[in-house]
Parts: sequence; structure tokens; C-alpha cells
Amino acid sequence: MKRLPLLLLAIFASPLARAADLVEIYRDAQSQDAAFASAQAAYRAAQEKLPQGRALLLPTVNLGANTTYNDVDTTYRSPSAGLTSGSRSYNSSGYTLSLNQPLYRKQNFAQYQESKSFVAQAEAQFAIARQDLVLRVAQAYFDVLLAQDNVALSGAQKSAISEQLAQAKRNFEVGTATITDTHEAQARFDLTTAQEIAAQNDLEVKRSVLQRIVSKPPEKLSPLGEKLPLKLPEPNDMEQWVANAEQQNLQLRVQRAALDIAAQEVERNRGGRYPTLDLVASYSDNSAGGGSFGGVDSNSTAIGLQLNLPVYAGGALTSRVREAMANQEKARQDAEDARRQVDLQTRQSFLGVKSGAAQVKALEQALVSNQSSLDSTRLGLEVGVRTGVDVLNAQQQLYSARRDLAQARYNYILSQLRLRAAVGTLGEPDLAQVNEWLARK
Repeated sequence: MKRLPLLLLAIFASPLARAADLVEIYRDAQSQDAAFASAQAAYRAAQEKLPQGRALLLPTVNLGANTTYNDVDTTYRSPSAGLTSGSRSYNSSGYTLSLNQPLYRKQNFAQYQESKSFVAQAEAQFAIARQDLVLRVAQAYFDVLLAQDNVALSGAQKSAISEQLAQAKRNFEVGTATITDTHEAQARFDLTTAQEIAAQNDLEVKRSVLQRIVSKPPEKLSPLGEKLPLKLPEPNDMEQWVANAEQQNLQLRVQRAALDIAAQEVERNRGGRYPTLDLVASYSDNSAGGGSFGGVDSNSTAIGLQLNLPVYAGGALTSRVREAMANQEKARQDAEDARRQVDLQTRQSFLGVKSGAAQVKALEQALVSNQSSLDSTRLGLEVGVRTGVDVLNAQQQLYSARRDLAQARYNYILSQLRLRAAVGTLGEPDLAQVNEWLARK
């Protein structure tokens, strides 16, 4: 009975624990990934640019107040009637309420428009961060699966070569094989052992990459199912995908917003040459407890227009305009370079999906052929027409085909996701679709 809790713990331990799938890992990453959290904070900060720009068009109201203690000694050189020398101590206090409403400030309006472009750029950058999280999660998830496949394949290959090594030793002892077969099998066994160690190390590294995203050691992951639907991109027209990417790609949206910002910066600096006109108003209320004429209370109200015309600033205004125009040209060239890069990435992803589907089909057939070749070679060894080295070579080709097929399957899926990202439509629904291709455990 004392062992029952330990038995129950063993039953519900990791071997029987439900494996996490791709969508679950992604949702964990949404709340745990530091890079995505940083992007969220940057987006919230950028949104404040709009109210800051709008504030330049709205009135500003200031309230000032003062109180002063006065100690005055007065001596009249020619005393007049009613005026006597002496000391007086009193308090004076007051407050002023002032208002300034810009009526015409060209640079302020340009900066307000610029703030709108800042917010649009921030929205696109945050959307890029969301897409990037999808791609990073998928890449890390399938990297772990591929590393697990490599460990399993290395172990299986090592086991097969171990059997071949034992058989070669037995055949050498009875004189039906040469020492060459034994040495060849031993060399293959040692090499496979080293490959297995490397595969295990690579698995730990890939698990650490996934852990960095979800902030916890990854549990068991659902593997990819045996049947992977191979579909060509829809529409099956690369130029249409490129055209869609030029319209919807998020990185291009960022660059276009940067170009708008640069254009507004030119207008803002040009606005420094224009006159400004403000409506100004103030109200003051002051009182003094004593003085030469006793206590004084006063208040005043003022309202008017204030015009300011820049005349000469040492050439700084013209210089700032030239600087802004150069930055505008830089932004224009950056946008063109980004467009070309997006075209290239879209074409690569499109071709990656098409060639990936064809490659998976070819490797599936190659796997069948290599298995048949190994079976035939083993039979040939039994009847004496093949050697142990031939069997080892056939085994190596079979396991290489398995590794290549696993890699091709994962690359095909990632190419589909990258193609969606190129046209700016990648999101959780795309991960949910891939999630349907996983084998549930």
C-alpha cells in the first residue's frame, strides 16, 4: 500500500502525459515570449504619438501664483505732506491664468499628420511581431521534432549496425568472412555512435531554443502524422502572389509609413519659415497688504492676437529642410529596396512550397526503394553474392533517406507559413491548420 502513491505517480508521469501541440505552444508563447512582450510595449508607446501630435493644435492653459513677504525701509530726502519715512512689512500675492490657442502653425499641423504615420507604422510593426512569433514557434517546434527524429534514427541505425557487427564477428570466427567486414562494421558502428551523441546534443539545443520562447522546458510534443497533405499554392500563380505581397506585405507597410513620416518631416521643417499666429488671453488678480499707499488690490484681463514672423536664424531653417529632403530620399530608396526584397522572398517561398511538395513525394518513393534495396542486399548476403559492406551501405542509404524525408516534410510546412507571411496574412488559423496534421498522443 505504501508503494501505491509511487505507482500512481509513475502512471501519470511523462510517458503517459498528453503531448502538447503546435497551437498550445503558440498560445504559451504569446504570454511568455520576451521579444513579443517587448513588441507589445513598443506598440503601446507608439500609440501615444497621436495624442501628443493632436495636443499641438489644442489650447494650452497655465496657472501661475505667487506670494511674497516684503520688508521695506523708506527714507524721504525731501519729505512732503503726508509722506513719512519708516519701515513697513507686508505680504503681496496674486495669480495669473493664461491661455494660448494656436490659430496658424504650419509646422504643428505637419507634426500632427506625422504622428498619424507613426501610429500606422507601429501597427504594422506589431503585426510583423505577431507573424514573427508564429514563424519562430513553428520553426522551433519542428526543429525539436526533427532533432528527435535524428536521435531515433541514429539509435535505430546504431542497433542495426551492432547486429551487423556481431554477425561479421561470428562469420569471421567460423571462417566464412574476412576481417575486412568486421573492421568495416566496427568503423560504421563507431561513426554512428558519434552521430548519435551529436544528435542528442542537437536535441538539447533545439529544446532550449523552444524553452526560450515559452519560458519553460517543453513537454512532449505531438509529432507530425504519417499522412501529410501535399498541396500546391492557391492560386498556383507566382506573379499573383508577388502582386498580393506588394499590396499587403507588412514590411512594405512599415517602409511606406516611414516614407510618409519623412515627407511630413520636410513639411514640418518648411513650416519653420512661415509666420505663426496665436490667440492669447490672460487674467491676473494681485493684492498687497501694505506699501506706500496702504493695501492694494488689482485685477486685469487681456485678450489679443500674437504674430511671430521668422526673419533670419543663421541659415538653420534652410539647412533643416535640406536635411529632411535627403532623409526623404533615403526613405524612398529604402522602400524600393524593401519591395524588391519582398518580391524575392515571395518567389522563394512560392517555389519552396512547390518544390517541397515534389521533394516529399520523391523521397517517399526513395524510402520505399531503399527499403527494397536493403532487403535484397540482405538476401544476397545470405546466399553469398553480397558482402557485409554492401549491407552497411544499403542501411546507410535507407537511414539517410529517412532523415531527408523528415527534413523535407518540415521544410514544406514552413515554406507554406513563410508564403502566408510574405502576403501579410499569416496568423493563428494557419497554425491551427498545420495542427490538424499532427498525430495526437
